[in-house]
Amino acid sequence: MKIFCVGRNYVAHAQELGNDSPDEPVIFMKPKSALLQPHTPFYYPEFTNELHYECELVLRICKNGKYIQEKFASKYYDAVTVGIDFTARDIQDELKSKGLPWEKAKAWDNSAAIGKWVTFPDLKNKKEINFGLYKNKELVQQGISSEMTFDFDYIVSYISNYFSVNIGDLVFTGTPAGVGELVVGDEIEGFMEDDSLLKLEIK
Repeated sequence: MKIFCVGRNYVAHAQELGNDSPDEPVIFMKPKSALLQPHTPFYYPEFTNELHYECELVLRICKNGKYIQEKFASKYYDAVTVGIDFTARDIQDELKSKGLPWEKAKAWDNSAAIGKWVTFPDLKNKKEINFGLYKNKELVQQGISSEMTFDFDYIVSYISNYFSVNIGDLVFTGTPAGVGELVVGDEIEGFMEDDSLLKLEIK
């Protein structure tokens, strides 16, 4: 199982971190060990002093493929949920300043959390999916899939040019503006449309 992630896929988020909007998807990966298992507590990592949340829509790959044409890409994913791409922002900023890879900031154990899956036939409009995140019952992030620079089909097709996609792989499709810091004791809740799909406490 592979975890693909797309960076800077919402213009406002790229701007809030001082980044340019990309001309093609920015792809990075997390290992299988990054996935927080169901009913497992999330513990604040000891190596960072600036843990950030990034709420995203996550696709579930349902078919093996390579070099997938964009017009057929929707056949390769069957469900979506909300997920959190946890980021050690202080470490990421230090690595970026040195021109080094981000893995230490993004790909550590339990740095990816996902909620309950919703199959696409259960969605009213897969091109305009509303989602967001509450922190301590306050809305801190809200996005809609139509605001993505690169949509689901383009992302899956693009990834498949470089990597095989396999059943069970995950694709984190990017975060909207509003990312911010977490501390021990914070409670976060990810939602999609009117449904709460993910709840976590930072321990």
